[in-house]
Amino acid sequence: MVFVLSVLLLATPAFAKRSRTHRSSGSAHARTSHLVTAKAHQTHGQQSMDSARVTEIQEALVREHYLTSEPNGEWNTETAAAMQKYQSDQGWQTKLMPDSRALKKLGLGPDYSNAINAKNANFADPPPVTTIPSDQAAHFTQASGVNH
Repeated sequence: MVFVLSVLLLATPAFAKRSRTHRSSGSAHARTSHLVTAKAHQTHGQQSMDSARVTEIQEALVREHYLTSEPNGEWNTETAAAMQKYQSDQGWQTKLMPDSRALKKLGLGPDYSNAINAKNANFADPPPVTTIPSDQAAHFTQASGVNH
C-alpha cells in the first residue's frame, strides 16, 4: 500500500506539469502561428484605359480647348492635367480621373439614342378613347379615383 501511494505521489506532479505545459498560451500560440498567412494584395477596378477611349477623351479635350497636343491614345501627364483642369472648372473632383460627369459633358457618355424612351423614338399613337369598351373605361376611371 505504501508503494502504491508513493507511486501516485510521484506521478501526480509529473502529470500536472505536463498538462500545464500543454495549456500555456505560449505553446498554443506557437502551434497556431504558422497557420496565419498573409493574403496576396488584390487590385480592384479598371487599371488602364483602352487606347481608343483615351483618343476619344483627348479629341474632346482638344475640342473644348483644354488640350493643345494631338490625340495619341496615351494617357500621359498632359492629358491627365487637361482632364483635371476640365473637372476643376466644372466644380467636380480632380483626384480620380476621368469623372463620369465630365465624360458625359464632353459628349462621351453612354449612347441612349436607340433606347425605347429616347427623345425622337417612333411610337404608335395610342388608340382613341372611344375604342375602349365602356365597362373597361369605367373600371379605369374607378381605379384612378378620378370622378368626372
